[in-house]
Amino acid sequence: MSPWVVPRTHRPAEGIRLKTWQEIRMMREAGRIVAEVLEAMRTLVQPGVTTAELDRWAEDYIRRRGGIPAFKGYPSMKDEGGPPYPATLCTSVNHVLVHGIPGPYRLREGDIISIDVGVNFRGYFADGAITLPVGEISPEARRLIEVTQAALWAAIAQARAGRRLGDIQWAIQHTVESQGFQVAREFVSHGVGRALHEAPSFVNRGRPGRGLLLRPGMTLAIEPMVIMGDWRTRILEDGWTVVTLDGSLTAHFEHTVAITEGDPIILTALEDDPRLAS
Repeated sequence: MSPWVVPRTHRPAEGIRLKTWQEIRMMREAGRIVAEVLEAMRTLVQPGVTTAELDRWAEDYIRRRGGIPAFKGYPSMKDEGGPPYPATLCTSVNHVLVHGIPGPYRLREGDIISIDVGVNFRGYFADGAITLPVGEISPEARRLIEVTQAALWAAIAQARAGRRLGDIQWAIQHTVESQGFQVAREFVSHGVGRALHEAPSFVNRGRPGRGLLLRPGMTLAIEPMVIMGDWRTRILEDGWTVVTLDGSLTAHFEHTVAITEGDPIILTALEDDPRLAS
C-alpha cells in the first residue's frame, strides 16, 4: 500500500531504523504469507469472480496462517478524519492505480487487476503487489505489466549497501519512461518493518548517485506504479480509490526487500533465502 505523498515525518534522513537479522527473519514470516496470498491470486483471478470474493479468501487465509491483515482498518493517509481502509486487499482494476476497494465488481475478460496485500505477523510487517491479466488481454496491456515488473526487478538490483536511494529511483524511472510509460508521481515506495509505513518514503523517480546512502538492515517496500497515459490522478469520493485522469490503464508491482552486506533479500518471495536460516 503506497502512501499518497512523502510525509514530513518520513523524510529520507529521519527516523530510519536498521533491522537486526532476527527482525528480518520475523519480517520474512510476514512476507511468506504475502507471497502465498499473491501466488494464490494467480489462480483465483478469473472472469466472473468478484473482487469481494478475492478479499474474503485473502483475509481468511492470512488469519489461518497466524497473520493479521495490515491494511484493514488502516487510517486515512490523506485527510485526518477520513475513513479507514475497509478491506484486506487493494484490488485496483484497469484505470485504478492503487487502493481500489474490493466489492461487487465482477472481473471481465480483458481486465487487468493489481492486487496489493500487507501482513502483520507478530508485530512485523511485509507488503507486496502484483498485476494480473483476467483471461486474454490486449498486447498493450501485457506490455504495461511486463515493463512494470521489469522496473521492480531493476530497482531491486540497485538495493545494495553503498548505493544511493536515487539509484533505486532512477532504475524505476528509466525502465518505465524508456518504454513510453509514466511513473506515478503522487505516490511513493516506503520503508517497512515494525510499521506498515516507515522512513524513508520516496518517489519512484530520481537521479543515480544521489540521495540517502543505503545501509545493511534497511527494509524497503519498493513499488513501481506505472501509467500507460497521463501520470495525473484523482481520488474518488470513497477517500481511497485512485484513478487516472485520462482513464488509461495502470499496473503495480511490489516486493519487500532487506538490504544486506551482499545481495538484497526479497522477503515477499516464495523461495527462502538460505541466509535467513543461518
